[in-house]
Parts: sequence; structure tokens; C-alpha cells
Amino acid sequence: MTSPTALSFRELHHRTAPLVLPNAWDVPSALAFAGAGFEAVGTTSFGVASGLGRPDGGRSTRDANVALARALAPLPVHVSVDIEDGYSDDPDEVAAYVSTLAAAGTDVADVAGVNIEDSTDGTLIDPAAHAAKVAAVKRRCPEVFVNARVDTYWLGQDATVAATLERAARYVEAGADGVFVPGALEPAVLRELVAAVPVPLNVLAAPALSTAELAELGVRRVSTGSLPYRAALHAAVAVAEAVRGGGTVPDATPYPELQARLVDYASRLA
Repeated sequence: MTSPTALSFRELHHRTAPLVLPNAWDVPSALAFAGAGFEAVGTTSFGVASGLGRPDGGRSTRDANVALARALAPLPVHVSVDIEDGYSDDPDEVAAYVSTLAAAGTDVADVAGVNIEDSTDGTLIDPAAHAAKVAAVKRRCPEVFVNARVDTYWLGQDATVAATLERAARYVEAGADGVFVPGALEPAVLRELVAAVPVPLNVLAAPALSTAELAELGVRRVSTGSLPYRAALHAAVAVAEAVRGGGTVPDATPYPELQARLVDYASRLA
């Protein structure tokens, strides 16, 4: 994979400004983010599951994510895949799955990172079990950036700084390269998390705090999550409603521009 930057995916987490990671759900959305100059693109399990007509979090994206990783391999960006809970309770099976992703393209580690959450079907799992998954992945794929997601605030379960830090500490000890705490956006909470977590802290983008404000708090990665996917659906309905009602049709990327991206992408596959 040829990256547009000399920096590795890991190094992108250690710059002055946080890494803003847009989350794609298919090839066209990833191409659009790459075309906008983003150096790395993540995937969204919600967007991928939704495209299959399935709810998020039910392990339905396992095979689709392998196919998507292979499809994104030719892009000149770092790719990180959201693998839900790893699609298994067995740490070795999770590690084997990540190994498949890491060799999805023609080069080793075309997938630069994975995001793995410590909940299954909307319920937190034993942190020791999640730490075992992280450790197994790092043993088998040491080059892959493992972003360990702590779902305490996201699910509203054990949503305290102390409980979150206890889980984060176990995952870092197991080898996690980063910690993701979606749903945590109170400045005081983020300050405590940043001060205590010795690896880059990742949060979910939200209107309450700008990227610049998150940077001042010490956050090193800001993910868009399913927001672009949900915004795209909203925009699609707005277009149809405008046509139906005779209103002003929202702006859209010109057809020739999108076609040119796909022609270039197809040439990379040849």
C-alpha cells in the first residue's frame, strides 16, 4: 500500500493535532474521504451492517468486513477496520480473524489498525476476556494498531471514570496501542482519562466539543463513527423530497467526478 504521507498509522496518533478518522461503509465513501485528503480511513460497523439490512453489534459484519478490507487495499490511505467485538469469544479466533484482515491485500498489513469493543450485544463483557483478545491479536499481528474500545459511557454501564480507567489499564497492559471511549465528552472526564491512559485516547466526534478543543484536552484521535453514513441517508431523503416538492435540490458531487474516481480505482485493481 502506498500512503500519501511518510507517517505510519501509529505516528499519525502522535502529532500536535489529533488524527481525524472518517469512517467509511463502502468503496465510494472511502474514495471520497481519500479524495478529500484524509490520510487514514476507518470503517463503521453500523454502516456496514446497515448496508446488509442488519442491526449493528450482532456480529453480522464479519465476512463483509473482510471483503471491504480487500476492496480498500488499493487506496493510498491507511485503513482501520471496526471489527465489533472480534466476532468471537475465543481470543485465538479473534486473532486469526485480524490476521486475515492484515493480509487482505497484496502487501502485509494492508489493514493498519482494528477497533475492537469490550461489549457484545449491548452488554459489557468481562474486562479480562477483552484483554485476552487484545493480547492474542498483538501476539499474532504485532504490526496492527489495536484500538481497544471501552463501552462504559457508550452503553451507560459502569459509566464512571474509575471503572473506565480500570478497563483501559487492563487493555493497555495486554498491548493495546490506543484506547477508544465513545460517549465520553465531558471536559473534566476527558482530562482524567488523558492523564491516566498512557496510550493515545480516541473519542467520538460530537457537536459539544470541536476538534481543536479536544486537542487542548489531550485527545489524540477523533472518529466520526456512523455520522457520515447517517448524514448521507439524511441527504438522500432531502434530495428526493426536494424533487417531489419542487424545492431546491441540495448540492451533490458531480457524476463525472465520481465516475473518474471509480475509473482510477478500477485501474488499480487491473
